[in-house]
Amino acid sequence: MTDMRPMLRWLLDSDPSLRWQVERDLADAPAAVWERTRSRVATEGHGARLLAQQDADGQWEGGAYFPAGFFDSPEAREPGQPWTATTWSLKDLREWGVDAAVLGDTAARLDAHSRWEYDDLPYWGGEVDVCINSFTLATGAWLGADVSRLVRWFPEHQLADGGWNCLAEEGDSVRGSFHSTLNALRGMLAYEQISGDRSLRESRHRGEEYLLTRRLAYRLSTGELVGGFVTEFVYPNRHQYSALAALDHFRAAAVLEGVAPDPRLADAVAMVRAARHPDGTWHQGTPLAGRVWFDIDVTQGEPSRWLTFLALRVLRWWDAVDVAA
Repeated sequence: MTDMRPMLRWLLDSDPSLRWQVERDLADAPAAVWERTRSRVATEGHGARLLAQQDADGQWEGGAYFPAGFFDSPEAREPGQPWTATTWSLKDLREWGVDAAVLGDTAARLDAHSRWEYDDLPYWGGEVDVCINSFTLATGAWLGADVSRLVRWFPEHQLADGGWNCLAEEGDSVRGSFHSTLNALRGMLAYEQISGDRSLRESRHRGEEYLLTRRLAYRLSTGELVGGFVTEFVYPNRHQYSALAALDHFRAAAVLEGVAPDPRLADAVAMVRAARHPDGTWHQGTPLAGRVWFDIDVTQGEPSRWLTFLALRVLRWWDAVDVAA
């Protein structure tokens, strides 16, 4: 049996935003231990640094999805999407485990001051992009905002194949997208985890079936790998699909519902196992281009604590059950 203690020591030597999750999900620490570490996220490391960037009006860098003025000078734009505006900053803080109380009246300030770059729509009502709406649904539930419009939006905009696609609203596609569907599922699951409201569960199950039917990786039409992104593991993955990101969702959903892993996840699990390096870690893939407040994880090709944690957590969950039984 492999001695996990050196790996755990390495993973625990990390920012509080990661350490508390390692304590809870891999080290089996008592709740008092990991909760104490989680409380530090708002005052130390990444969480504290990101909270310090919040504007007086509740936003980050003056914009909802893009920084203020992003569209004013196209010739001056850097490559990629900036990851510094409000939606991305709140997504990170929520996923790192910051207590919503730390954000105070942020929900009210955004309601008063933040509008989407698309049609100047009010922040908590969302807009037309499924990924944006998924992030907003989850963050709104976390901060106690009224996201009732978005709760209705997801079933209403689910495609016939069970998936979602950001191109569908412009009439450019009637088929689901791996990226869009996973983002929708993660937002809906976070909403249920936080609020306890199960009204989206049926719709979420239909979306999960979209991915399961394709074994999280393959085109239904040809059986070919849907794209190289499936095995490109990167943290933070922002909106990008991968087998690891999808498995992380299915693990969380199964834990919430108290069900065993679906056997159709086996191919994706094998992809995660195959990506493990001889030193027992998973290495950083190609980070998504775009300006950031600060680096959260290592550079491309280096052993990543975040990816290693996510992969080990998925494999621990999978290996704990005899899926073939």
